[in-house]
Amino acid sequence: MDLFDKITSSMGGPIGQHQKWSHGYFSYPKLEGEIGPHMQFNGKEHLVWSLNNYLGLANHPEIREADAKAAADYGMAYPMGARMMSGNSTHHEELENGLAEFVGKEAAFLLNYGYQGMVSIIDALINRNDVIVYDAESHACIIDGVRMHMGKRYVYQHNDLESCEKQLERATKLTEQTGGGILLITEGVFGMSGAQGKLKEIIELKKKFDFRILVDDAHGFGTMGKTGAGTHEEQDCIDGVDVYFGTFAKSMAGIGGFVAGDKFLIDFLRYNMRSQIFAKALPMPMVVGLKKRFELLKSQPQLRDKLWQIARALQTGLKERGFDIGVTNTMVTPVFLKGDLYEATALTRDLRERWGIFCSIVVYPVIPKGLIILRLIPTATHSMEDVQRTLDAYSEMGEKLKAGHYRETAPVV
Repeated sequence: MDLFDKITSSMGGPIGQHQKWSHGYFSYPKLEGEIGPHMQFNGKEHLVWSLNNYLGLANHPEIREADAKAAADYGMAYPMGARMMSGNSTHHEELENGLAEFVGKEAAFLLNYGYQGMVSIIDALINRNDVIVYDAESHACIIDGVRMHMGKRYVYQHNDLESCEKQLERATKLTEQTGGGILLITEGVFGMSGAQGKLKEIIELKKKFDFRILVDDAHGFGTMGKTGAGTHEEQDCIDGVDVYFGTFAKSMAGIGGFVAGDKFLIDFLRYNMRSQIFAKALPMPMVVGLKKRFELLKSQPQLRDKLWQIARALQTGLKERGFDIGVTNTMVTPVFLKGDLYEATALTRDLRERWGIFCSIVVYPVIPKGLIILRLIPTATHSMEDVQRTLDAYSEMGEKLKAGHYRETAPVV
Protein backbone atom coordinates (compact mmCIF):
# COMPACT_ATOMS: atom_id res chain seq x y z
CA MET A 1 0.00 0.00 0.00
CA ASP A 2 1.24 3.48 -0.83
CA LEU A 3 1.81 5.63 2.26
CA PHE A 4 -0.46 8.36 0.89
CA ASP A 5 -3.43 6.05 0.07
CA LYS A 6 -4.95 6.54 3.51
CA ILE A 7 -4.71 10.30 3.08
CA THR A 8 -6.64 10.40 -0.17
CA SER A 9 -9.24 7.92 1.11
CA SER A 10 -10.12 9.50 4.48
CA MET A 11 -8.03 12.65 4.97
CA GLY A 12 -6.78 11.09 8.19
CA GLY A 13 -9.97 10.81 10.21
CA PRO A 14 -13.40 12.15 11.17
CA ILE A 15 -12.36 15.80 11.21
CA GLY A 16 -10.32 15.88 8.01
CA GLN A 17 -12.88 13.93 6.02
CA HIS A 18 -15.22 16.92 6.11
CA GLN A 19 -12.68 19.43 4.84
CA LYS A 20 -14.00 19.54 1.28
CA TRP A 21 -17.26 21.23 2.30
CA SER A 22 -16.29 22.81 5.62
CA HIS A 23 -12.99 24.49 4.72
CA GLY A 24 -13.13 28.26 4.77
CA TYR A 25 -16.48 28.48 6.55
CA PHE A 26 -16.75 26.03 9.44
CA SER A 27 -13.05 25.19 9.53
CA TYR A 28 -10.20 27.59 8.81
CA PRO A 29 -12.52 30.62 8.53
CA LYS A 30 -10.95 34.02 7.92
CA LEU A 31 -11.80 36.72 10.45
CA GLU A 32 -10.52 40.02 9.11
CA GLY A 33 -10.07 43.55 10.40
CA GLU A 34 -8.98 44.81 13.81
CA ILE A 35 -9.04 42.10 16.49
CA GLY A 36 -12.08 42.65 18.66
CA PRO A 37 -15.71 41.72 19.23
CA HIS A 38 -16.72 43.02 15.79
CA MET A 39 -14.82 41.69 12.78
CA GLN A 40 -15.38 40.90 9.13
CA PHE A 41 -16.28 37.39 7.97
CA ASN A 42 -17.12 36.68 4.33
CA GLY A 43 -17.25 40.42 3.72
CA LYS A 44 -19.84 41.14 6.45
CA GLU A 45 -19.63 42.48 9.98
CA HIS A 46 -19.95 39.76 12.63
CA LEU A 47 -20.17 39.81 16.40
CA VAL A 48 -17.36 37.45 17.35
CA TRP A 49 -17.37 35.17 20.41
CA SER A 50 -14.50 32.91 19.32
CA LEU A 51 -11.35 34.74 20.37
CA ASN A 52 -9.53 34.00 23.65
CA ASN A 53 -8.67 37.68 23.94
CA TYR A 54 -10.05 37.62 27.48
CA LEU A 55 -8.75 40.97 28.74
CA GLY A 56 -8.98 42.72 25.38
CA LEU A 57 -5.23 43.31 25.22
CA ALA A 58 -4.81 42.32 21.56
CA ASN A 59 -5.43 45.85 20.30
CA HIS A 60 -4.74 47.86 23.43
CA PRO A 61 -3.02 51.08 22.28
CA GLU A 62 -0.15 50.78 24.78
CA ILE A 63 0.55 47.25 23.59
CA ARG A 64 0.39 48.14 19.92
CA GLU A 65 2.89 50.92 20.64
CA ALA A 66 5.18 48.62 22.64
CA ASP A 67 5.09 45.93 19.93
CA ALA A 68 5.91 48.42 17.18
CA LYS A 69 8.73 50.07 19.11
CA ALA A 70 10.30 46.73 20.06
CA ALA A 71 10.15 45.56 16.43
CA ALA A 72 11.84 48.78 15.32
CA ASP A 73 14.48 48.59 18.05
CA TYR A 74 15.39 44.92 17.74
CA GLY A 75 13.94 43.41 14.55
CA MET A 76 12.49 39.89 14.63
CA ALA A 77 15.82 38.04 14.54
CA TYR A 78 17.30 39.16 17.87
CA PRO A 79 18.36 37.24 19.89
CA MET A 80 19.80 34.65 17.52
CA GLY A 81 20.02 31.03 18.60
CA ALA A 82 18.59 28.94 21.41
CA ARG A 83 18.50 30.41 24.90
CA MET A 84 21.15 27.99 26.16
CA MET A 85 23.68 28.79 23.45
CA SER A 86 23.36 32.43 22.42
CA GLY A 87 19.73 33.49 22.73
CA ASN A 88 19.38 34.67 26.31
CA SER A 89 18.66 38.26 27.36
CA THR A 90 17.87 40.39 30.38
CA HIS A 91 14.35 40.93 29.03
CA HIS A 92 13.71 37.15 28.94
CA GLU A 93 14.93 36.76 32.50
CA GLU A 94 12.99 39.76 33.81
CA LEU A 95 9.77 38.37 32.37
CA GLU A 96 10.46 34.97 33.92
CA ASN A 97 11.16 36.47 37.34
CA GLY A 98 8.01 38.57 37.25
CA LEU A 99 5.83 35.64 36.22
CA ALA A 100 7.22 33.40 38.96
CA GLU A 101 6.49 35.97 41.65
CA PHE A 102 3.01 36.64 40.29
CA VAL A 103 1.88 32.98 40.29
CA GLY A 104 3.49 32.29 43.66
CA LYS A 105 6.44 30.14 42.62
CA GLU A 106 10.21 30.40 43.07
CA ALA A 107 11.13 30.39 39.40
CA ALA A 108 9.73 30.28 35.88
CA PHE A 109 10.97 29.36 32.41
CA LEU A 110 9.69 30.81 29.13
CA LEU A 111 8.34 28.48 26.45
CA ASN A 112 8.26 29.28 22.74
CA TYR A 113 4.79 27.78 22.29
CA GLY A 114 2.16 26.68 24.78
CA TYR A 115 1.17 23.44 23.05
CA GLN A 116 4.73 22.38 22.35
CA GLY A 117 5.73 23.48 25.84
CA MET A 118 3.23 21.25 27.63
CA VAL A 119 4.25 18.23 25.57
CA SER A 120 7.88 18.91 26.40
CA ILE A 121 7.26 19.45 30.13
CA ILE A 122 5.68 16.00 30.39
CA ASP A 123 8.47 14.43 28.34
CA ALA A 124 11.18 15.97 30.54
CA LEU A 125 9.59 15.13 33.89
CA ILE A 126 8.98 11.40 33.47
CA ASN A 127 10.72 8.22 32.39
CA ARG A 128 9.49 4.72 31.58
CA ASN A 129 9.29 3.74 35.27
CA ASP A 130 6.96 6.63 36.15
CA VAL A 131 3.16 6.60 35.91
CA ILE A 132 0.90 9.39 34.62
CA VAL A 133 -2.63 9.89 35.98
CA TYR A 134 -4.68 12.42 34.03
CA ASP A 135 -8.18 13.81 33.56
CA ALA A 136 -10.22 12.33 30.71
CA GLU A 137 -11.07 15.76 29.28
CA SER A 138 -7.51 17.05 29.22
CA HIS A 139 -6.51 19.32 26.34
CA ALA A 140 -4.87 17.82 23.26
CA CYS A 141 -1.44 19.12 24.29
CA ILE A 142 -1.65 17.01 27.46
CA ILE A 143 -2.93 13.98 25.55
CA ASP A 144 -0.07 14.22 23.06
CA GLY A 145 2.45 14.56 25.88
CA VAL A 146 0.96 11.50 27.59
CA ARG A 147 1.11 9.51 24.33
CA MET A 148 4.87 10.05 24.21
CA HIS A 149 5.24 8.39 27.60
CA MET A 150 6.79 4.93 27.29
CA GLY A 151 5.51 3.81 30.67
CA LYS A 152 2.03 3.31 32.12
CA ARG A 153 -0.72 5.92 32.16
CA TYR A 154 -4.13 5.88 33.81
CA VAL A 155 -7.04 8.18 32.95
CA TYR A 156 -9.72 9.15 35.45
CA GLN A 157 -13.25 10.32 34.69
CA HIS A 158 -13.54 14.06 34.27
CA ASN A 159 -13.35 15.90 37.60
CA ASP A 160 -14.39 12.68 39.38
CA LEU A 161 -12.47 12.42 42.66
CA GLU A 162 -13.52 8.83 43.31
CA SER A 163 -12.24 7.80 39.89
CA CYS A 164 -9.09 9.86 40.43
CA GLU A 165 -8.39 8.14 43.73
CA LYS A 166 -8.92 4.72 42.16
CA GLN A 167 -6.35 5.49 39.43
CA LEU A 168 -3.91 6.82 42.03
CA GLU A 169 -4.26 3.51 43.88
CA ARG A 170 -3.44 1.61 40.68
CA ALA A 171 -0.51 3.90 39.96
CA THR A 172 0.84 3.53 43.49
CA LYS A 173 0.81 -0.28 43.29
CA LEU A 174 2.64 -0.17 39.98
CA THR A 175 5.33 2.30 41.12
CA GLU A 176 6.02 0.08 44.11
CA GLN A 177 7.21 -2.45 41.52
CA THR A 178 8.94 -0.08 39.08
CA GLY A 179 10.48 2.31 41.61
CA GLY A 180 9.08 5.25 39.67
CA GLY A 181 6.98 8.24 40.66
CA ILE A 182 3.49 9.51 39.84
CA LEU A 183 2.63 12.66 37.89
CA LEU A 184 -1.01 13.75 38.03
CA ILE A 185 -2.09 16.16 35.28
CA THR A 186 -5.22 18.27 35.20
CA GLU A 187 -6.38 21.69 34.03
CA GLY A 188 -7.18 24.79 36.02
CA VAL A 189 -10.01 25.74 33.64
CA PHE A 190 -11.25 23.21 31.12
CA GLY A 191 -11.55 25.17 27.89
CA MET A 192 -14.48 23.22 26.46
CA SER A 193 -16.82 22.96 29.46
CA GLY A 194 -15.66 25.96 31.46
CA ALA A 195 -15.43 23.83 34.62
CA GLN A 196 -12.61 24.43 37.05
CA GLY A 197 -10.37 21.47 37.77
CA LYS A 198 -10.76 20.25 41.34
CA LEU A 199 -7.27 21.32 42.29
CA LYS A 200 -7.81 21.76 46.01
CA GLU A 201 -9.50 18.38 46.42
CA ILE A 202 -6.86 16.61 44.34
CA ILE A 203 -4.08 18.21 46.37
CA GLU A 204 -5.78 16.87 49.52
CA LEU A 205 -5.21 13.37 48.11
CA LYS A 206 -1.48 13.93 48.66
CA LYS A 207 -2.19 13.00 52.28
CA LYS A 208 -2.98 9.46 51.06
CA PHE A 209 -0.78 9.12 47.96
CA ASP A 210 2.69 10.16 46.92
CA PHE A 211 2.40 12.11 43.68
CA ARG A 212 3.18 15.47 42.05
CA ILE A 213 0.61 17.61 40.27
CA LEU A 214 1.02 19.48 36.99
CA VAL A 215 -1.70 22.06 36.25
CA ASP A 216 -2.36 23.40 32.76
CA ASP A 217 -3.90 26.79 33.54
CA ALA A 218 -3.98 28.18 30.01
CA HIS A 219 -7.48 29.64 30.46
CA GLY A 220 -7.08 30.47 34.16
CA PHE A 221 -3.91 32.56 34.06
CA GLY A 222 -4.91 36.22 33.98
CA THR A 223 -8.61 35.54 34.49
CA MET A 224 -9.02 33.56 37.70
CA GLY A 225 -8.21 34.52 41.27
CA LYS A 226 -8.21 37.75 43.24
CA THR A 227 -5.28 39.18 41.28
CA GLY A 228 -5.63 37.06 38.13
CA ALA A 229 -2.73 34.83 39.15
CA GLY A 230 -4.70 31.75 38.18
CA THR A 231 -7.07 29.01 39.25
CA HIS A 232 -4.75 27.90 42.04
CA GLU A 233 -5.16 31.40 43.51
CA GLU A 234 -8.94 31.20 43.01
CA GLN A 235 -9.01 27.94 44.98
CA ASP A 236 -6.44 29.06 47.57
CA CYS A 237 -4.06 26.18 46.90
CA ILE A 238 -1.03 27.88 45.35
CA ASP A 239 1.52 25.96 47.43
CA GLY A 240 0.00 22.57 46.58
CA VAL A 241 0.54 22.91 42.83
CA ASP A 242 3.99 21.50 42.04
CA VAL A 243 4.22 22.46 38.36
CA TYR A 244 2.24 25.41 37.02
CA PHE A 245 1.82 26.02 33.29
CA GLY A 246 0.41 29.18 31.72
CA THR A 247 0.11 30.40 28.17
CA PHE A 248 0.46 33.87 26.66
CA ALA A 249 -2.00 33.10 23.85
CA LYS A 250 -5.15 33.89 25.83
CA SER A 251 -5.33 36.55 28.54
CA MET A 252 -2.02 38.03 27.34
CA ALA A 253 -3.04 38.03 23.65
CA GLY A 254 0.45 36.97 22.59
CA ILE A 255 2.35 33.79 21.81
CA GLY A 256 4.36 31.37 23.91
CA GLY A 257 3.97 30.26 27.50
CA PHE A 258 5.78 29.53 30.74
CA VAL A 259 6.24 26.87 33.39
CA ALA A 260 6.72 27.74 37.06
CA GLY A 261 7.68 25.84 40.19
CA ASP A 262 10.46 25.38 42.73
CA LYS A 263 13.84 26.69 41.57
CA PHE A 264 15.48 23.26 41.44
CA LEU A 265 12.64 22.01 39.23
CA ILE A 266 12.81 24.94 36.82
CA ASP A 267 16.60 24.61 36.63
CA PHE A 268 16.08 20.96 35.69
CA LEU A 269 13.54 21.81 33.00
CA ARG A 270 15.71 24.62 31.66
CA TYR A 271 18.44 22.09 30.92
CA ASN A 272 16.28 19.13 29.90
CA MET A 273 13.33 20.39 27.82
CA ARG A 274 14.44 19.43 24.34
CA SER A 275 11.87 21.60 22.57
CA GLN A 276 13.47 24.66 24.19
CA ILE A 277 17.13 23.61 24.22
CA PHE A 278 17.11 22.99 20.48
CA ALA A 279 14.79 25.82 19.42
CA LYS A 280 15.45 29.50 18.76
CA ALA A 281 14.60 31.82 21.64
CA LEU A 282 11.43 33.92 21.60
CA PRO A 283 12.22 37.02 19.49
CA MET A 284 12.83 40.20 21.44
CA PRO A 285 9.78 42.12 20.13
CA MET A 286 7.57 39.32 21.46
CA VAL A 287 9.28 39.29 24.85
CA VAL A 288 9.20 43.08 25.24
CA GLY A 289 5.58 43.08 24.11
CA LEU A 290 4.77 40.35 26.62
CA LYS A 291 6.32 42.42 29.39
CA LYS A 292 3.93 45.26 28.55
CA ARG A 293 0.98 42.85 28.43
CA PHE A 294 1.98 41.44 31.81
CA GLU A 295 2.26 44.95 33.23
CA LEU A 296 -1.28 45.80 32.11
CA LEU A 297 -2.64 42.46 33.31
CA LYS A 298 -1.41 43.31 36.82
CA SER A 299 -2.12 47.05 36.87
CA GLN A 300 -5.57 47.19 35.27
CA PRO A 301 -7.90 44.90 37.27
CA GLN A 302 -10.85 46.72 35.69
CA LEU A 303 -10.22 44.67 32.53
CA ARG A 304 -10.78 41.45 34.46
CA ASP A 305 -13.81 42.98 36.17
CA LYS A 306 -15.32 43.86 32.78
CA LEU A 307 -14.65 40.34 31.48
CA TRP A 308 -16.59 38.88 34.39
CA GLN A 309 -19.41 41.40 34.03
CA ILE A 310 -19.92 40.32 30.42
CA ALA A 311 -19.54 36.61 31.24
CA ARG A 312 -22.10 36.71 34.06
CA ALA A 313 -24.62 38.68 31.99
CA LEU A 314 -24.25 36.27 29.07
CA GLN A 315 -24.50 33.14 31.21
CA THR A 316 -27.44 34.44 33.26
CA GLY A 317 -29.32 35.43 30.12
CA LEU A 318 -28.76 32.05 28.48
CA LYS A 319 -29.98 30.16 31.56
CA GLU A 320 -33.05 32.39 31.85
CA ARG A 321 -33.90 31.45 28.25
CA GLY A 322 -33.68 27.74 29.06
CA PHE A 323 -30.29 26.96 27.54
CA ASP A 324 -28.04 24.33 29.06
CA ILE A 325 -24.60 25.82 29.78
CA GLY A 326 -23.42 22.86 31.80
CA VAL A 327 -21.38 23.28 34.96
CA THR A 328 -19.22 26.21 33.92
CA ASN A 329 -18.00 28.30 36.84
CA THR A 330 -15.59 30.34 34.74
CA MET A 331 -15.90 32.81 31.87
CA VAL A 332 -15.92 30.00 29.24
CA THR A 333 -19.56 29.68 28.14
CA PRO A 334 -20.64 26.49 26.34
CA VAL A 335 -24.19 26.07 25.07
CA PHE A 336 -25.17 22.39 24.88
CA LEU A 337 -27.73 21.46 22.23
CA LYS A 338 -29.09 18.20 20.85
CA GLY A 339 -28.77 17.59 17.14
CA ASP A 340 -26.73 15.94 14.42
CA LEU A 341 -24.01 17.29 12.14
CA TYR A 342 -26.55 18.51 9.60
CA GLU A 343 -28.44 20.54 12.19
CA ALA A 344 -25.21 21.85 13.68
CA THR A 345 -24.03 23.25 10.36
CA ALA A 346 -27.47 24.64 9.49
CA LEU A 347 -27.98 26.48 12.78
CA THR A 348 -24.43 27.81 12.75
CA ARG A 349 -24.94 29.15 9.24
CA ASP A 350 -28.24 30.72 10.35
CA LEU A 351 -26.56 32.48 13.28
CA ARG A 352 -23.86 33.84 11.01
CA GLU A 353 -25.92 34.81 7.97
CA ARG A 354 -29.11 36.03 9.67
CA TRP A 355 -27.76 37.48 12.90
CA GLY A 356 -24.07 38.02 12.20
CA ILE A 357 -23.11 35.98 15.28
CA PHE A 358 -19.80 34.13 14.98
CA CYS A 359 -18.99 31.50 17.61
CA SER A 360 -17.14 28.19 17.62
CA ILE A 361 -19.06 25.02 16.85
CA VAL A 362 -18.06 21.67 18.36
CA VAL A 363 -19.44 18.35 17.11
CA TYR A 364 -18.47 14.66 16.91
CA PRO A 365 -15.75 13.32 17.24
CA VAL A 366 -14.73 15.97 19.78
CA ILE A 367 -17.99 15.27 21.65
CA PRO A 368 -20.44 12.32 21.41
CA LYS A 369 -22.78 11.98 18.45
CA GLY A 370 -26.11 13.71 18.86
CA LEU A 371 -24.66 16.66 20.77
CA ILE A 372 -23.67 20.13 19.63
CA ILE A 373 -21.69 22.69 21.58
CA LEU A 374 -21.66 26.35 20.64
CA ARG A 375 -18.82 27.84 22.67
CA LEU A 376 -18.91 31.53 23.54
CA ILE A 377 -15.79 33.31 24.80
CA PRO A 378 -16.60 36.62 26.57
CA THR A 379 -13.95 39.34 26.64
CA ALA A 380 -13.43 42.71 28.28
CA THR A 381 -14.09 44.39 24.94
CA HIS A 382 -17.62 43.04 24.52
CA SER A 383 -20.54 45.29 25.48
CA MET A 384 -23.91 44.68 27.09
CA GLU A 385 -25.43 45.46 23.69
CA ASP A 386 -23.39 42.58 22.26
CA VAL A 387 -24.78 40.31 24.97
CA GLN A 388 -28.38 41.33 24.25
CA ARG A 389 -27.96 40.87 20.49
CA THR A 390 -26.59 37.38 21.11
CA LEU A 391 -29.35 36.41 23.53
CA ASP A 392 -31.99 37.50 21.03
CA ALA A 393 -30.33 35.47 18.28
CA TYR A 394 -30.01 32.38 20.47
CA SER A 395 -33.65 32.59 21.55
CA GLU A 396 -34.79 32.43 17.93
CA MET A 397 -32.26 29.76 17.02
CA GLY A 398 -33.32 27.60 19.98
CA GLU A 399 -36.99 27.72 18.99
CA LYS A 400 -36.17 26.85 15.39
CA LEU A 401 -34.02 23.91 16.51
CA LYS A 402 -36.86 22.54 18.67
CA ALA A 403 -39.29 22.91 15.78
CA GLY A 404 -37.07 20.85 13.48
CA HIS A 405 -36.39 23.77 11.15
CA TYR A 406 -32.71 22.91 10.80
CA ARG A 407 -33.47 19.30 9.85
CA GLU A 408 -35.53 20.59 6.97
CA THR A 409 -32.94 23.07 5.77
CA ALA A 410 -29.80 21.11 6.59
CA PRO A 411 -27.19 21.17 3.80
CA VAL A 412 -26.00 18.00 2.13
CA VAL A 413 -22.50 17.23 3.44
